[in-house]
Amino acid sequence: MIELLKRHIGEPLDSLMTPMPVIDEDRLAANIARVQSYMDEHELAFRPHIKTHKIPALAAQQVKAGARGINCQKVTEAEVFADAGFDDILITFNLMGHERLDRLQALNDRIGDLKVVADSAVTIAGLSAQFAGAKPLKVLVECDTGGGRCGVQTPERALELARLIAGSDGLSFVGLLTYPKAKGETETEAFFRAAMALLDAEGIDCPIRSNGGTPSLFSAHLVPSATEHRAGTYIYNDRSIVRAGHVGLEDCAMQILATVVSRPTGDRAVIDAGSKTLTSDLLGFADFGHVVEYPQASIIGLSEEHGTIDLSACTGGRPEIGERIRIIPNHTCVVTNLFDALAFHRDGKVTRVEKVAARGLVW
Repeated sequence: MIELLKRHIGEPLDSLMTPMPVIDEDRLAANIARVQSYMDEHELAFRPHIKTHKIPALAAQQVKAGARGINCQKVTEAEVFADAGFDDILITFNLMGHERLDRLQALNDRIGDLKVVADSAVTIAGLSAQFAGAKPLKVLVECDTGGGRCGVQTPERALELARLIAGSDGLSFVGLLTYPKAKGETETEAFFRAAMALLDAEGIDCPIRSNGGTPSLFSAHLVPSATEHRAGTYIYNDRSIVRAGHVGLEDCAMQILATVVSRPTGDRAVIDAGSKTLTSDLLGFADFGHVVEYPQASIIGLSEEHGTIDLSACTGGRPEIGERIRIIPNHTCVVTNLFDALAFHRDGKVTRVEKVAARGLVW
């Protein structure tokens, strides 16, 4: 598939087979520059999350713009990026199990600055058993500041785990980390401040305070205790980020090209993009994506290979059989993981093809 796509470099986008996600080079570059400029202005280290694109060449663009290291979610993702030359990697997942920890140790041995997280004594014990007597592994305590996912529930518990990490063979405590709820800056700052005071009282150094999330991106400066921010979706943007008010539809670098394959009724169109292309992630929306050419249309249903579009609200023209349309997805990160490669374009012509190098790496 990748070699087939590469034959289209220099050709119009319409030459591509559908369904196919395509990335606008200029929007991509503008998204990277906009966020990096904001982080630089507020003197925050920026650590992009590569789960959105899973492509080393794009991470390299982010680092060239000023990002400091990258954020991965799984060991296998981190291995791909280490192979590509990235040396500062944070894995934000509780890691356990001998096979996974063996690979984590091998990764720690070959790159200069690997960091992981832990939110329980169980996770810490497993890490210590693996790394005892080896090159020390840097560990942050993950904190739940309102996001309701992983993380210790109180600053006091964060102190307990920091003590445990600092006293564990093979481990080094380096900081605190959170993935907060949207607009949760007040809670995040209060948690970090309280935890830092407790750590300081015991003489435990806490050089990193890592905040995160694209939904919280442009309010990152409202958490002054944070030293870095992590975000992924911003590089492409999607319908959910437009809804959050951070960008407009014109800032969405990823669009999915699709073809109308049937018009069973006047009010219904069927396209060749189903759940294997657009995903079934709704993220609170009532439909499965925004149709650029027909904004009043609604993608109301997905089967594996087909998408069903309700055209009843369209007041102007309606798509014909064979017509190509562009869709802005609800959740771009999941779309990435459905394709082996993505096509990039500028001024309507394909500029390059990039392999989704970390596709499907779930552990």
